Amino acid sequence: MGLGVGIVGLPNVGKSTTFNALTKAQNAESANYPFCTIEPNKAVVPVPDYRLDKLAEIVNPKRIQNSTIDFVDIAGLVRGASKGEGLGNQFLSNIRECEIILHLVRCFDDENITHVENSIDPVRDVKIIEDELLFADLESLNKKVEKLSKQTRIDKEAAAMYELAKDLFEFMEEGNPASKYHDKENDLFITLDREMRFLSNKAMLYGANVDEDGLLIDNEYVQQLASHAVLNDIPLIKQCAKIEEELAGLEEDEREEFLSELGILESGLDVIIRRSFEKLGLLSYFTAGVQEVRAWTIKNGWKAPKSASVIHNDFEKGFIRAEVISYNDFTLNQGEQGAKDAGKMRVEGKEYIVQDGDVMHFRFNV
Repeated sequence: MGLGVGIVGLPNVGKSTTFNALTKAQNAESANYPFCTIEPNKAVVPVPDYRLDKLAEIVNPKRIQNSTIDFVDIAGLVRGASKGEGLGNQFLSNIRECEIILHLVRCFDDENITHVENSIDPVRDVKIIEDELLFADLESLNKKVEKLSKQTRIDKEAAAMYELAKDLFEFMEEGNPASKYHDKENDLFITLDREMRFLSNKAMLYGANVDEDGLLIDNEYVQQLASHAVLNDIPLIKQCAKIEEELAGLEEDEREEFLSELGILESGLDVIIRRSFEKLGLLSYFTAGVQEVRAWTIKNGWKAPKSASVIHNDFEKGFIRAEVISYNDFTLNQGEQGAKDAGKMRVEGKEYIVQDGDVMHFRFNV
């Protein structure tokens, strides 16, 4: 299940360095998971999950396979992108194809790296990008309103959509993103958003790109961005893109030692990947056998037959039952047999909603 995270920001904020770190991390995992660059600016990246390692210690499989998430490196946006500045229209259309926006923001001083606005101001930089997303939405929505206006003359069903689209346009024209529209639960809004793929309605994460000194203590730029993030209910993750690129080329024990020397517990990139996965409304269940321990990606709320379909469509078509052991029960009882002996294996039917961390075995017949 490939769902994209678009990396956006002004030029020279660390997007390409972050993307390079993502692709290097994937290459480092190539022994266990085949690296795949689908396009020059798109890569499939494994989602870090310590539970896979724990399961592998018990099962001792031939291979381990993580859940994955797609990251897309979108070239730097500038003022006027919505009007085509810097090939902005092309880049904005790339963002529309993503489900989440990872907005990287420069939060460090370096006189050797120019800033397109000639100064460091994270909140200003965020507003530049988000204004361009809003302007692009307004342009496309205005065309939609005009089209609906003509349709209402011959199609009464178009009238309701026209009224909502016109109201939304007026709301956004005042500088408000689609994400803050008061009637987002309206089926008409959902339908319109599905068609228009509003940039200003996409889930967003802020990535504060700092220098090494900024990793341990929040500098003034991070503090400014953090305040803005809280006001807008947007998660903020701090990272140092240069260090992430160095970490990506190290073996696991070397990574842990490097992080320990820096005084941090976890790579910022690992946090970004995991938070993006969660923000997409995804979760993982596991299969654990001697051939493979694997995480399977599904949408939160999926029932057992639909969840089985990510392994093979036949599993959904011929679904009989699912044998389920929670991750905690599987590890506490040292595997499937121990969990069975302890009475911790459950048999679930078609209505069972799969939970994050379930270790599953599907019975089917086609």
